[in-house]
Amino acid sequence: MEALIFYLFSALTLAAGLLILFSKNLIYGAFALFLAFLGVAALYVLAGADFLAVSQIMIYVGGILVLLIFGIMLTQKKEQSDDSTRHNRIEVPITRQLWGFLIGAGLFGLLVKVILTSDFKLAGDEMSSKSTIKTIGVELMTSHLLPFEIAAVLLLVALIGAAYLALNRNPTP
Repeated sequence: MEALIFYLFSALTLAAGLLILFSKNLIYGAFALFLAFLGVAALYVLAGADFLAVSQIMIYVGGILVLLIFGIMLTQKKEQSDDSTRHNRIEVPITRQLWGFLIGAGLFGLLVKVILTSDFKLAGDEMSSKSTIKTIGVELMTSHLLPFEIAAVLLLVALIGAAYLALNRNPTP
């Protein structure tokens, strides 16, 4: 049963990735990205990494995807052309397309080689059902406290800098 659920979520993630790849509409691609993120989170749950699954949903779905959708919706301009069948496309030279295809095919071949040579074991009885959240929390607040605090301060500085850059800088007459 666990293998069937794994294959189901893997198929969902791959199908969403293909929909992202072949979608001509950015909004449809963003919603397919939502499905891909949820599929990856489900795969994390099946692997016993519940902290990563929650982080995947909170960070990628809750933050990055929402930001991406707002960016798409706020920056799209209405097309001036009367021809509604014409798409906004950038013509890419065939040499760039060929290089992109070769690099993508090479990476795909490398990933297939890694997958075929790996010794995957189903978790089954060997995996404990103990949550990793408590262990990660204790480690962050004891032995890794200094790097955790430095990261928090850096994120606060970045947030203040972004707010400063977003201020209206037009001088008032």
